[in-house]
Amino acid sequence: MAEAANSLQSLCYNRGSLHLLDQRKLPLEYVYLDIRDAADGWSAIRDMVVRGAPAIAIAAALSLAVEVTNLDVFSGTSEDAVSYLGKKLDYLVSSRPTAVNLSDAATKLKEVIKKAAATASEPRSVFQAYVEAAEIMLMDDVASNRAIGSYGATFIQHRLKNSKKLSVLTHCNTGSLATAGYGTALGVIRALHTQGVLERAFCTETRPFNQGSRLTAFELVHDSIPATLIADSAAASLMKENRVGAVIVGADRVAANGDTANKIGTYNLAVCARYHNIPFYVAAPLTSIDLSLASGQEIIIEERSAKELMYSRGGLGEQIAASGISVWNPAFDVTPANLINGIITEKGVITKMGTDAFDIKDFTLKVAGQSVV
Repeated sequence: MAEAANSLQSLCYNRGSLHLLDQRKLPLEYVYLDIRDAADGWSAIRDMVVRGAPAIAIAAALSLAVEVTNLDVFSGTSEDAVSYLGKKLDYLVSSRPTAVNLSDAATKLKEVIKKAAATASEPRSVFQAYVEAAEIMLMDDVASNRAIGSYGATFIQHRLKNSKKLSVLTHCNTGSLATAGYGTALGVIRALHTQGVLERAFCTETRPFNQGSRLTAFELVHDSIPATLIADSAAASLMKENRVGAVIVGADRVAANGDTANKIGTYNLAVCARYHNIPFYVAAPLTSIDLSLASGQEIIIEERSAKELMYSRGGLGEQIAASGISVWNPAFDVTPANLINGIITEKGVITKMGTDAFDIKDFTLKVAGQSVV
């Protein structure tokens, strides 16, 4: 089975130009928005024009790259350019704080421009170094996702040792629309499909913003992958009927012990999967791992507007809830490491050695310096 020739793209970039697919309008409208500067990028991320931890990081980095590429005049030194870019990056990170990929990208880009300033005689050289680094991040993300898909598909087939085809349940959107291309958890599903071992992909609707029904379903249909949409509340019944062989989800932040923050509802699926003896996997690039956090208790969970629950279409449609009701709308939850069977990365799969926690720091040290395959 051949991979889809024209995969969906969350962004279109050429130096000095960035267009983001407005994912709020999918699947009914296919519209790209022109992003001219960091302010446009901040708004697009905060307003969910673009979402998915890897895509957020890339979109933020490139929005600032477009701004400085088109900057006609900058009156300042190389050090002033570093300060200018640093403040803009801090501003972009504030758009959605839970996804570590965004802050990780900002940190790496700050290091690049500091090194450039040490040898640069003019601010334009610092801006050039920034733009080139942001563009490399874009290319690296696609390669990383393909490696995640390959490692994940191989690992799952080996672990399950099942000659029959496999059905997989996923949550939220982790495909081309959530990354620079191909996807993380959905990338694993794509790889399983390409290898001819996927029976069916089940995707949840993912309330209240419906990323599963609007985006994941859209990608699966686009790529002609056999798939079925279910209500969030139907997952346990689906598992009880033995129709799910594995659950694969993405991650917005992974703590050092393997506790994982992902779209709200992920924890529910992990608990149900454990009860029904179904393996539960997280697929994420190493940039989603935050070794500075010992456990998921330290992860800051973003809470979003009550409108997303009070009104249809994630807050964009008509009112569907009673006026005056209080609302709690966390965007993410944390799945404890003891409910996770493996963390699939672009460098391999992190597994546990007889404990409930992962030794992620040891894994990252072992793979340091390896190239992505």
